[in-house]
Amino acid sequence: MGKTKRLVALDVLRGFTVALMITVNNPGSWSFIYAPLEHSKWNGCTPTDLVFPFFLFAVGTAMWFAFKKFNHNLTGDATKKVLKRTALIFLIGLGLNAFPIFGIDYSHLRIMGVLQRIALAYGIASFIALAGKRTGVWIALPILLLGYWGLLMLGGDGALSLKGNIVRTVDLAILGANHIYHGYGIPFDPEGLLSTIPAIGTVLIGYLVGRQVDVRADKSRAVKDLILAGAAMTLAGVSWSFVFPLNKPIWSSSYVLYTAGLATILLAFFIWIIDIRGYKKWSKPALVFGMNPLFIFVLSGIVGRLLFMIKFSAGGETVTLKGWIYEHLFASWAGNLNGSLLFALTLIFLYWILADVLYRKKIFIKI
Repeated sequence: MGKTKRLVALDVLRGFTVALMITVNNPGSWSFIYAPLEHSKWNGCTPTDLVFPFFLFAVGTAMWFAFKKFNHNLTGDATKKVLKRTALIFLIGLGLNAFPIFGIDYSHLRIMGVLQRIALAYGIASFIALAGKRTGVWIALPILLLGYWGLLMLGGDGALSLKGNIVRTVDLAILGANHIYHGYGIPFDPEGLLSTIPAIGTVLIGYLVGRQVDVRADKSRAVKDLILAGAAMTLAGVSWSFVFPLNKPIWSSSYVLYTAGLATILLAFFIWIIDIRGYKKWSKPALVFGMNPLFIFVLSGIVGRLLFMIKFSAGGETVTLKGWIYEHLFASWAGNLNGSLLFALTLIFLYWILADVLYRKKIFIKI
């Protein structure tokens, strides 16, 4: 790997993650989804529940390499960069929620979301890492994860239930019922304010993994150590889950350790295959996504909304463009379940073509 001019494995991990995020967010029909492509209803962890924490983990890993130009110090330039990027990502996420901006009922605009969580977790984790150095990160992690567990348990009976958790209470108090997610049948936001606390932990673990990869001269040994660390975190997460269940909606601390452990193992495997052994050709499809991850994700959000918003009359009833495409181009011959999956995969392929063009032209859109 030499002097680690770029960790290709990280770009590949990020690319796979973004591709999966887009796939699970864009089925042809939400009524027909294969079980592994659905989120857990509450407690538990499906393959789909791994996608978002894997991306936040990759954000943390990339932070280590990005902050090398500041010598990992909280300089004025570093502060400006972090604040600017945090604000930009948050505002883009808010803009997606408000898309197409005009004619929207802002009294019911959702404030939080995926990009907003990425922004806040990145921003706060960055300041912890830059100000606290490695020791500060190691101190912050248990405080964040154990402190969050303690906060949730303050709720007493039902503290870990959908209706009784303190995450929901805080969001209702600060954001208001009209400005949080309603997809669970009641106002509850899976990307809420309080549950961003453990998500910061996910980013910080990624940061420590990035450091381990970079500073260790023996990369093969570093990979072995990462696999052991990943296995230990995964086991710790499973063990903790007996009293603090794995739960993506509230981003439980056990879920942080479990998913970060699996992400560490996967990244270590990619590093060994791609960066150490040099087997790179197979990873090209994911790599092109990984070079423009947030841009492709934002574009997919815009396109997804447009497909749902564009409506026309067909067969005497009003249908969405998305519904018409799904019914006539996919479900009509592939069936509902396969058609729904093929719809998502077709979108992924189209986004990949765009990502590949950008990659070939060396156009990397930074957000």
